[in-house]
Amino acid sequence: MQTQTDQVKHITNIIKVMNGGIEFYQEAKIKLDTATYQAFFDRMISAKQEAAAELQQFAVQEQGKPETDTSNVVKMRQAYTNLLSKVSSDSTAFTYIDQLEEVEDKVLEELDLALEREQKQECEVTLQRIKVRMKECHDEMKALQKEAA
Repeated sequence: MQTQTDQVKHITNIIKVMNGGIEFYQEAKIKLDTATYQAFFDRMISAKQEAAAELQQFAVQEQGKPETDTSNVVKMRQAYTNLLSKVSSDSTAFTYIDQLEEVEDKVLEELDLALEREQKQECEVTLQRIKVRMKECHDEMKALQKEAA
């Protein structure tokens, strides 16, 4: 068990990835305007909004203000997906689903990086709880990805 520290670390990075994921899912909802994906994407958006909101108190501790930015890595995936869906003969749905699954991987990666660092106990407990929910989101997206392939 980790000891209590005065600081939290890497929280803003997690929020940025989640914010980027929220934007990406919202775009996917518009581009893939079918009932098949709407409820699914809404669940993913809600899970990330709730997690980002829970982490904001720690972002304030980390940097002195709430985190509102998005991850450049997620922005690049989103731009890549937009370009690929315009020039590729592959299914647009598959392209979005494939890239959104990569975003889910990135969320888990960032959570793991934060959990590897010594955190305040309250922050660590919150990160562990969020990781469980984000792992569920990841697993759902992975299943959707396999279904779409």
